[in-house]
Amino acid sequence: MAAAGEDTPFGSVWWWAYAGISCFLVLFAGIMSGLTLGLMSLGLVELEILQRSGTDAEKAQAAAILPVVQKQHQLLVTLLLCNACAMEALPIFLDRIFHPVVAVILSVTFVLAFGEVIPQAICTRYGLAVGANFVWLVRILMIICYPISYPIGKLLDCALGHNESALFRRAQLKALVSIHSKEAGKGGELTHDETTIISGALDLTEKTAEEAMTPIESTFSLDVDSKLDWEAIGKILARGHSRVPVYSGNPRNIIGLLLVKSLLTVRAETETPVSAVSIRRIPRVPADMPLYDILNEFQKGSSHMAAVVKAKPKIVPLPDKTEPNREVSGAPQLTAPLLSNTEERVESLVVDIEKPQSRQVNGNKPCSMQQNEMPYAMSRSSEDIDDGEVIGIITLEDVFEELLQEEIVDETDEYVDVHKRIRVAAAAAASSVARAPSIRRLTGQKGTGTQNRQGQPTGILKKPTEGDSNPSKHQVNLVEPLLENKR
Repeated sequence: MAAAGEDTPFGSVWWWAYAGISCFLVLFAGIMSGLTLGLMSLGLVELEILQRSGTDAEKAQAAAILPVVQKQHQLLVTLLLCNACAMEALPIFLDRIFHPVVAVILSVTFVLAFGEVIPQAICTRYGLAVGANFVWLVRILMIICYPISYPIGKLLDCALGHNESALFRRAQLKALVSIHSKEAGKGGELTHDETTIISGALDLTEKTAEEAMTPIESTFSLDVDSKLDWEAIGKILARGHSRVPVYSGNPRNIIGLLLVKSLLTVRAETETPVSAVSIRRIPRVPADMPLYDILNEFQKGSSHMAAVVKAKPKIVPLPDKTEPNREVSGAPQLTAPLLSNTEERVESLVVDIEKPQSRQVNGNKPCSMQQNEMPYAMSRSSEDIDDGEVIGIITLEDVFEELLQEEIVDETDEYVDVHKRIRVAAAAAASSVARAPSIRRLTGQKGTGTQNRQGQPTGILKKPTEGDSNPSKHQVNLVEPLLENKR
């Protein structure tokens, strides 16, 4: 150390100048090293997320850093170039005030401690804040180093490509959400229901109508030739559905649906035929149609129930151009062929169950299809859907169950899972033990009401007898049993 004073005496102005320059180079190298790690570790997706959902401070910091980080290769060359210049210049000035061996030892020690370890440790933890505070310095350095950093950055862009935003795949998003759940035990705030619904929403695009439908064998439906007598209305009320499919002949030949609320004006004693009430058109969807497409169609309000069809492709011959007005019977429709020999309905939302529908090809007459048909969003033709076999029924509730990944059970459901025939616990208990007096039941009231020996309603659906003077007084109600002992 004493020999170093031969060039620059200790305590002289030049000695302090060289010592100050050496300290500046160590700090500058440390800042460049920390910014290299801090800024380059911030992804564009992360910065955009902070801009949209971060705190006010994080939004301002991300907005300041994002324009600089977008030029990643030019930024990388600038920071590494400045860091290399500081590292290489440090031994030169240390050699002026210390012995060469001492200069090397001090250079390695200070660079390692204050130029690498400490800055990178700080920027790893507070990279966003440090980068935002030094973004002005980075901009200046990018301008100074532009003649060198810009060409090299462009060469790296051509060779390696631009570092675009790294977006997550569906499986990665599901894993990310599960990590943020409370059940993972890593400090996440998402509850089990939240993670389940998010995962269900991500999976919904890959699920099809066939996976969520109720098989046609397990579907309650009505024959269009049947009558709405006391027995039929009792079955409808016991099922508790708001919509009931209607078939013609074969249960797989679904021709429409019946809104249960439309039966409020129907008197059971008149035994009104099903064909005489308003039967609405039921859309048909292919079995492989994604649930999101079905949900979008349900949201349009045309229907909340659809028939799932196993499409059968067929070859349709090209129409003869010499006969532009030739009528084609049995044209593609969203329902099966309907009945005839009754008067025609004019309501746009009601299925014409009396007159077979026809359609003209290249003609001027409008086709007889109803206005509330569900448009088929897929590429398959409607002929393939119409000619296919109905394999099940899907409703808006079925789509919601797939979204929630849980079964929705109401008061009248008999099975939690129709596919696996898992019965509702309440239904299973009710079938094995006597029904409690407080349970709601169907009652056939006559006059002031028929009661059993205990003074409670009988709980059965009764058909009016011939001796009844006023059959219209018989009603079907949902009533609470009267608890006389509590009055």
